[in-house]
Amino acid sequence: MKKETMPPGNDYLIRCPRLGHQIYFSYCRSENMGLPCFKTLDCWFQHFPVEDYLREELKPQEWEMVFSKPPKPKLLSLLELAEKAKKET
Repeated sequence: MKKETMPPGNDYLIRCPRLGHQIYFSYCRSENMGLPCFKTLDCWFQHFPVEDYLREELKPQEWEMVFSKPPKPKLLSLLELAEKAKKET
């Protein structure tokens, strides 16, 4: 059986390992300031050919920026979020 090439619609939810609740592909596709979450390939590969889809949708430099650099350590991400929250209050 061939997998659907297009991403699932907003009636299809999966559990996000980062957020801990159900989300749509459309959220994953743009949660990173308009770019996909770095875990999008890991989370969606079983549901549709996400890599093929995103390679067609993203510019090569966007792909590199999202998927080719190592993710930040969790502690660093948390500290950055805390600093951002301080500045916004």
